[in-house]
Amino acid sequence: MKIYVFGNPILEEDNLALRISQKLKKTFPDIEFLERDSIEDIEGDEIVLIDVAKGIKKVELIESLDKLEVKKLYSLHDYDIAYELKLLEKIGKVKKVKIIAIPFDMQEEVAISEVENYIHLIFKK
Repeated sequence: MKIYVFGNPILEEDNLALRISQKLKKTFPDIEFLERDSIEDIEGDEIVLIDVAKGIKKVELIESLDKLEVKKLYSLHDYDIAYELKLLEKIGKVKKVKIIAIPFDMQEEVAISEVENYIHLIFKK
């Protein structure tokens, strides 16, 4: 079992998922937490991601890429994970995606607890 974890270790507002994944590894030793900064090497029938998201107040499980907002692309700087996931789905590299989305400003301990609940739900442990 794998969970892909996204974030930028340099940016404080974008590294919460990376920080908590270190603690989640201890709770879920049978799950491989793979840290990524892009999704170019991800494919499969069902993938699970953890990332931070803007505009949410609590941890959410997103099971449909239709719920992700895609911005207009004006340059490569606008190219984000939502756009890339939808593109991979369209070309058949990704079949089903579950995203555990964490609010940017959530406290680490609260995020760990809520993410653990979703991991149990997804993997039925």
